[in-house]
Amino acid sequence: MQNPKPSSKMFLDIVGELRTIIKEEGIKTGGKLPSERELVERLQAGRSTIREALRSLELLGLIETRRGEGTFLVDFQKHQLVEVLAAFIMQQPKSLIDVQETRQIHETAALMLVCRDRSLRSLPVWESLLVKIETDGQILREDLIREMIVATGNRLSLKIWFLLKQYSKVPYGEMTAADENNIVKGLLQNVLDGDELNALQAYSKWIELVEGERGENSNDSRYIHEK
Repeated sequence: MQNPKPSSKMFLDIVGELRTIIKEEGIKTGGKLPSERELVERLQAGRSTIREALRSLELLGLIETRRGEGTFLVDFQKHQLVEVLAAFIMQQPKSLIDVQETRQIHETAALMLVCRDRSLRSLPVWESLLVKIETDGQILREDLIREMIVATGNRLSLKIWFLLKQYSKVPYGEMTAADENNIVKGLLQNVLDGDELNALQAYSKWIELVEGERGENSNDSRYIHEK
């Protein structure tokens, strides 16, 4: 059985190897990429890892999937964000803390904007998330933050955040646990009320709890100033 690649480099490895395939095979903008099954075999990676890498690249606007046709290259050479961030991480391992803090900056900026804008905080998604917690007892962590950024309409921030999320390894892919549901419900209620200060404090408490699952010091919300 093949040893898995280090989890911290999975996404980066797949992106790098996919770039190599594109270059070596001369795939141009609009060209079709190898199928998911073929990539699994050629890159010797799990199907879920390949699928996540492709989903990430699609969200970043680098590829597009056409139902029944396959996956096609959009304009890979002009998108250098993945390469720049990857090089930054690889050359400066300690910069992972910077990545984590930068991700939080995007998250809190979106949260503040939603709280300040009546039309954004009145969106039905916040009530829907509250109802889901009450009925199902949990929500996907990523849904909460992603919807905040999506609500701002800032696609660049969304793309940057998605990459930062990948590299910082924050466990957003998990469902909320019982001990964090009250914090999340409070956060959502603060958003509905337009209570920016308490929303930021709830976010800070929640994110410290979530990031604490990695066994790391998660006191990286220093830019949230207590008043």
